[in-house]
Amino acid sequence: QGNQEKKKVLNSLMSGALAGAVAKTAVAPLDRTKIMFQVSSKRFSAKEAYRLIYHTYLNEGFWSLWRGNSATMVRVIPYAAIQFCAHEEYKQLLGSYYGFQGKALTPFPRFIAGSLAGTTAAILTYPLDMVRARMAVTPKEMYSNIVHVFIRISREEGLKTLYRGFTPTILGVIPYAGLSFFTYETLKKLHADHSGRAQPSPAERLLFGACAGLIGQSASYPLDVVRRRMQTAGVLGHTYGSVLRTMREIVREEGLVRGLYKGLSMNWVKGPIAVGISFTTFDLTQILLRKLQHSPGPQR
Repeated sequence: QGNQEKKKVLNSLMSGALAGAVAKTAVAPLDRTKIMFQVSSKRFSAKEAYRLIYHTYLNEGFWSLWRGNSATMVRVIPYAAIQFCAHEEYKQLLGSYYGFQGKALTPFPRFIAGSLAGTTAAILTYPLDMVRARMAVTPKEMYSNIVHVFIRISREEGLKTLYRGFTPTILGVIPYAGLSFFTYETLKKLHADHSGRAQPSPAERLLFGACAGLIGQSASYPLDVVRRRMQTAGVLGHTYGSVLRTMREIVREEGLVRGLYKGLSMNWVKGPIAVGISFTTFDLTQILLRKLQHSPGPQR
């Protein structure tokens, strides 16, 4: 029993790590562009986003579009591994608490399991997210690598800076992770009930994941903007205090929709792709690992 449990946790960690890495690398150029708009007062439009990507490519080269992706990987691999693994564990825990052991959870515990998984992962990996945001918005001369970012922030701004923007992150991750996992699990259950097939196809998984990403990210987007502003304040010459003060300042300077929802249309492209790839990769890797573990060894 204990051995099976260890295998299950290890499978979840490996599948989650791969899911996060594949999904984030696929959308890294769009992610970097979104962050650059979120932290500036420049007005967002598809045309401006395209222009920024094109100018970055011309001035800094093709691979510069993935600048900060190494920091993203350092963060996203443990983050996704912890989040997916924690989600499986919370589902099991809530299943035994509510008496649904072995069955699909009802809507409320399904939402709680997702929220707790996201919160657990965010708490454990937050400084890496801070570092990744700094690398995305600064020229490469400023920070040479991830370790350099940590050293400079600690020396020049203090260790506390590594947790700047932590409050909006946690406030945002509760609806984001909760709704993402809730939507994906719900769509899978509805599909199984109506189609009679226990497992959806990879294309159906991608579609369910895309819907999950769209709903989750739309619900928590203003807090994502606030988080990015607070994380990059030190290098962009701003001084943001609390979450509410940052929100008020953004709304006063740029307006409610143009400020707090800046780049959301790009997120509607990037988010569903990333979340769809992430959930699909996780599920398919889990299935593959289970098959490999249960396949009989070579005959002697």
